[in-house]
Amino acid sequence: MWVYYVVMALMVGLDQLVKWLTVRYLPIGGTQPLIPGIVSLFHIQNSGAAWGIFEGKMWFFFIVTFIVVGCLLWMLHTQSQINVWYSLSFSLIIAGAIGNFIDRLRLNYVVDMFRLDFINFPIFNVADTAITCGVILLIGYIILGQDDGVK
Repeated sequence: MWVYYVVMALMVGLDQLVKWLTVRYLPIGGTQPLIPGIVSLFHIQNSGAAWGIFEGKMWFFFIVTFIVVGCLLWMLHTQSQINVWYSLSFSLIIAGAIGNFIDRLRLNYVVDMFRLDFINFPIFNVADTAITCGVILLIGYIILGQDDGVK
């Protein structure tokens, strides 16, 4: 069980470090190519969710985060023996939710910085990536891995 908390702590720490570095070294609206034509850093302050939905509705994000993290922690504790991928998916989702919650609580917005240059896609951060990877793992487990025997 402790390994899942280590994963959560490492992901939250990485998320907060990348956000701190972004704020420290890249002005708001500033850009820096990482892989030209593919991904760049682009510092924004996001007071909503992807594509600007629920902009400025911090109370909504606080309530949803509290409920989701609480439910996932309960599921992690009661069902962690099911499968390592199942539990890891919850750890990543929880870590991402906590990483963005820290920003919303501290700053009243979320620091986003990764921009895909080849497609019109919302700018995102490490926490968003953790949530996305967690959801993909969970879907993969549900569709493919329920009987793989890995515990």
